[in-house]
Formats: sequence, structure tokens, C-alpha cells
Amino acid sequence: MATEFGPRGLQLVLLRRMADHRPELVEEALRELGASRSEMREANRHWQATLRARTFPRGEARHRLLLGAPESVAERRIGDVTCRALRWPVPLWPGLRFEVMSGPGGRVWNEWLVRAPGATPPAPREVADLRPWSYVVDEVARAFPAARPLEGDAPTRWRLAFADPGTGERHVAHFTYGLLQTVEPQVGGVG
Repeated sequence: MATEFGPRGLQLVLLRRMADHRPELVEEALRELGASRSEMREANRHWQATLRARTFPRGEARHRLLLGAPESVAERRIGDVTCRALRWPVPLWPGLRFEVMSGPGGRVWNEWLVRAPGATPPAPREVADLRPWSYVVDEVARAFPAARPLEGDAPTRWRLAFADPGTGERHVAHFTYGLLQTVEPQVGGVG
């Protein structure tokens, strides 16, 4: 099994997970990459097998071996704990980075897409501004201050419940690897 997976493989893995929500955007991205659906599935299988392999290094070391050296590494304090944020470029989304947050000992806590330093999309002001693949979790949370996280339906998925400030209508935004996929009206009180 080859160790370095690289940006192309990472993008195919991200697209595989996004295909459940945005198949039309994934098809477009696959054409841009010159990749097939079977190549996307194989990249995902390879990624999952490598991450689960008992003989492969654990924690952030796995990501370094799969993706190469990160573009940047920064320390962050979360409460009393110092974490590390490792970021890699994602050519399909030049304004984003794939971020791996690790805690003491290099244990991975989170991995998702975040905005690249210096890249700032227009701030969404209402639900109609929330276009798929245009915003990451923290941008939507900041734009709608009363937003609250909901449990996702898979480890790579997040959801935010929020109200449109103009209408007061409740909505749920769905994210895959931290990138906005869909926004829908909130059904019932929980979402």
C-alpha cells in the first residue's frame, strides 16, 4: 500500500462523502479532476483501509503520511488544552484548507474543511445566500448567531439549526467535512 495519498486522493474521498447530498456537484468536480466514480470509490476504500490499519501510524502521523507535509501547523488553545491545527490545500476549493485538529499525543479530534487564511466569502445575511459548497460551518454559525449544533448522521457530517433573521423561519444546514451541502426547513422542534 502506497503511503502518500496526496491532494487528488483526498479530494476524491471528500467528494465520495458529499455525493450523498450533492451528486450533481460531485459529477462536475469529477469531470474537473478527470476522475471516474470508480476511482472515487477506490480512493475512499484506500483511505478508510489505511486509517483503520493496525500497522499504520496513529493520529496526525497517519495524515502526514497520507497527505504529505501540511501547508501550515498552528497551536491553538481550547480551554486548558493546547491543540495543533494542521492544514493542507484542496485544489478543488482553492479558498479552503483540509484541517486536522489534534490534541496531546497527536490524537486526531476533528478533520474538516475550513476557510484558508485571507480568503473570505461574502457573509450570508439570509437563508437564500447559503449556496452549497460556498460556506463552512463556522461561517454559517457566525452569520446566524443563534445557530446551535445538532448531531450529525455520520462522523464526517455536521448540522446547524438556525432561524432566518428576516422571516424567523427555522432551518437546518447540513455539512459534509465542514462544507455546506444543503439547507432545509426545520421539521418539528428538534431537527
